[in-house]
Amino acid sequence: MMARTQISLPPENHRRARRRAAELGISLAEYIRRLVERDLGEATAPSADISVIFGLGDSGGSDVATHKHDYVGEAVDALHPRR
Repeated sequence: MMARTQISLPPENHRRARRRAAELGISLAEYIRRLVERDLGEATAPSADISVIFGLGDSGGSDVATHKHDYVGEAVDALHPRR
């Protein structure tokens, strides 16, 4: 069971917090709960597990970083062909 509480925020912080909560698709109350949990080291939100980022963008294909200059050059040439 949760304990109900009331807080006061400066208007700019309130506006920014509401906007951030909306970006995350959660209520302002949930956003603040998550911040408190994170600060207290009790994060239970699924996003608290950083292992979810391992392998992001790993297609199993080539190492794009190795040939990045070639790829950028090809993209620029495609957008701006030489006359």
